[in-house]
Amino acid sequence: MSTPPPPYAPPGASYHSPIPVRRAHLGDALASEWTKIRSVRSTMWTLGVMIVLMVGIGLASAAVVASADTSSMDGNETLGLGFFGVLLGIICVITLGVLTIASEYGTGMIRTTMTACSSRSRVLAAKAIVFFSLVFVLTTVVAALVGVVQVAIVGAEDSPTGAMWFKSTVGVGLFVALLGLLGLALGTLVRHSAGAITIMIGLVLLPLVLALFMFAESLKDLQQALLEYSIPSQLAVLYDNSVAGGSGPSGWDPLWIMLALTGVALAGAFAGLNSRDV
Repeated sequence: MSTPPPPYAPPGASYHSPIPVRRAHLGDALASEWTKIRSVRSTMWTLGVMIVLMVGIGLASAAVVASADTSSMDGNETLGLGFFGVLLGIICVITLGVLTIASEYGTGMIRTTMTACSSRSRVLAAKAIVFFSLVFVLTTVVAALVGVVQVAIVGAEDSPTGAMWFKSTVGVGLFVALLGLLGLALGTLVRHSAGAITIMIGLVLLPLVLALFMFAESLKDLQQALLEYSIPSQLAVLYDNSVAGGSGPSGWDPLWIMLALTGVALAGAFAGLNSRDV
């Protein structure tokens, strides 16, 4: 019969934990951030409202068009009706992007997060990956479902092309997710939810508002540039609805522009997070 171990180790003896100890890695941070983002109410409310806007406005637009004369509307134009719902849903996405990290600064939870994971870059990378993946998948799936129902309601003679389907689903999903990621980067830099959300809304809406009030002939070129490169106009390009009379972004250009802008903002967010106190 074996003797039980002593209730405490004798002086000088080393202790070996029965629990396996290993170094933390990015997968652990991803699991932590996924638990956070799916368990907070802000995710449910913001993404829930986004889905309601995309579905409600998209189907309402299709119903209005179907009740009118649609003989001149082809399949590609029918998919373009989804633009209005996505445009309003963008506000929900950028709000969630900011709250993904700025809310932790507001509550002080960021100190616990950084204590649990000593690598600040790993924390931000995990937040970015989880947020981008969630928004991209959700936006793409909802946009595809709304597009299918819109085509069925309008009943256009010509079916949308495969390229248009891809741009209006995957392309739009990537664009919206990148814009939300830009909000996350700005939330990291500003560290204040209301301030970062206000800046992001201004980034989305201010160029169009300024362009509407530029009546001087000398400002025509600036007005056209603001119209062509504003975020709503770039989103419209993905639906093949570019600004009339302009030579701005076309095809997949809006996606590359948003990718570059978000990349610069994220680089600044990583640098700021590692150089500033929490």
